[in-house]
Amino acid sequence: MFGRIFHLLFDAMLVSVALSGIKRSTGLTPAVSRMPNKDLRNLMRIYLEAGEWIMDFSVVILGRSSSFERVR
Repeated sequence: MFGRIFHLLFDAMLVSVALSGIKRSTGLTPAVSRMPNKDLRNLMRIYLEAGEWIMDFSVVILGRSSSFERVR
């Protein structure tokens, strides 16, 4: 049971990180402000911010690695 919950949470965070990458590369983001329910809107903002945090953390870790290089 805990394995399934962990798996679903992990998958949800992968989707959030993917949405974060789309936002950074194209500027497109889900229209959270159009959601009618205030609580759901706040939950979605927290979810998307968590994806942004994971993306930032991953970029820092990968930037410090000798296996990756920045190409501009």
